[in-house]
Amino acid sequence: MSVKPNRVTAIEVAKRAGVSQPTVSRVFTPGTNVSADLRESVLRAADELGYLPNTLARSLNTGRSRTIGIVLAYLNNPFYAEALQTLSNELNARGYHVMVFFAANSLEEVDGVVEDLMAHQVDGIVLASVSLSNDLTMRLQALGIPFVLFNRGQQDTRLPSVTATNFNGGYYAGQYLVQVGHQRIAHLSGWQKALNGRQRQQGFIKALDDAGMAPLTCIDCHFRREMAIDATRELFRRADKPDAIFVGNDFMAFGVIETLQVEFGLSAPDDVSIIGFDDVEMAAWEIYDLTTIRQPINRMVTATVDLLFELIEGGGDGPIRLEIESELVIRGSTRSQASIAAAEHDRKITRL
Repeated sequence: MSVKPNRVTAIEVAKRAGVSQPTVSRVFTPGTNVSADLRESVLRAADELGYLPNTLARSLNTGRSRTIGIVLAYLNNPFYAEALQTLSNELNARGYHVMVFFAANSLEEVDGVVEDLMAHQVDGIVLASVSLSNDLTMRLQALGIPFVLFNRGQQDTRLPSVTATNFNGGYYAGQYLVQVGHQRIAHLSGWQKALNGRQRQQGFIKALDDAGMAPLTCIDCHFRREMAIDATRELFRRADKPDAIFVGNDFMAFGVIETLQVEFGLSAPDDVSIIGFDDVEMAAWEIYDLTTIRQPINRMVTATVDLLFELIEGGGDGPIRLEIESELVIRGSTRSQASIAAAEHDRKITRL
């Protein structure tokens, strides 16, 4: 029978470092003030003895678990993989652990996952692209568990949320496609029951309306790649094919580009211009070279974490519904204004 080794205690570390046991506890409690010399002595002693701090006991003493729950609907969209890594890095840098749960984008499943997080006594929750029911919102508020919605706006302005400026982003996409001379512009939208999807579509339609135009069509693809691929097939079997498409996120846009190339022998921008939304890392890959609307993920994450900590500390007199400005990133999947000017110049020379 194997014998479990004795666990090194904080008292033993204190004796080795020549400090008090409370000093050892402070060194291993994030956010506490300890002089650099004392911290170095304690950490050296802990390393020599193989000391592992008891985080559960510390959470009981401080009333904090130092854990943040993150709930995601999925990771197949690379935007959320990047967001999760960035959130984890920032929370770890602030001395917090991360507990990740996945829930399909339904109120019932999200409610069940959040109940699990409440049972784990997390200090706060980040809900990334998932919705909250009113009942669950009231329960979280009654229990004093802070939460922030990340990249999912809600009609209820009392819910803390951080998003990009989705309406503006949709407007920039539509405006640019008009500026470079497109006439038959389609939109493969995100889920229209989600505020993000609706706002992007509304901004796009407004940009075309300001130019005296209307979309060729708008198809709700629910932010799903498979639905965007099916919609692309539908669009390019029409007699009046689009000459440009604004796609509700990059993940769908990649599927659109691949379908056009493989099934129809078409390329962007020679045959059709494509604009996405998110600016994930893959958008800059040469195979896609995707013009897109950038969601500033680092700024969105920092704003989310700052807001969550304000709520945890019971402060925060500022706004709880934050929008971080989107921006248009022009790459090779769309016509450029320079190419339009060059084509017009060639036409003038031909006429001469």
